[in-house]
Amino acid sequence: MGNICRSPMASSVMQAGISRRMLAESIAVDSAGTYAGRATEKADARAIEVARAHGYPQIDQERARRVREEDFEQFDLILAMDARNLADLRAACPPEHQHKLHLFLAYAGVEGEQEVPDPYYNNMQVFEDVLGLCELGSDGVLDRVAASLN
Repeated sequence: MGNICRSPMASSVMQAGISRRMLAESIAVDSAGTYAGRATEKADARAIEVARAHGYPQIDQERARRVREEDFEQFDLILAMDARNLADLRAACPPEHQHKLHLFLAYAGVEGEQEVPDPYYNNMQVFEDVLGLCELGSDGVLDRVAASLN
């Protein structure tokens, strides 16, 4: 939503996965939210701490921004962390790009829970749990995207 917790963590994990798979020439990742109130802020300090501790220093480069109209055309996939944000994206997205919108975990093929919970009002364990979901989801997304490149 504000682009300071879940999305920057997922973006950082995805960046690491893209680098590890040597797909930087083929896949670009960006992070954005549906709420503009945090624009240009760094990720939440707790998200930064957890991401760094797990080897994702890219989070230091993340800056909050709101989804822009041109994002719907520029990106092949736009993945939301929860149903509320997906609904907000659907409301803003032109009809010809609606097919690009998915839940992050659902698109990744993760069984069970389909939403990544917002850790903002929770403790560090929830940030750890969210990072684990970001890792699981990122692997699934990258598997699927890499397969479509071949």
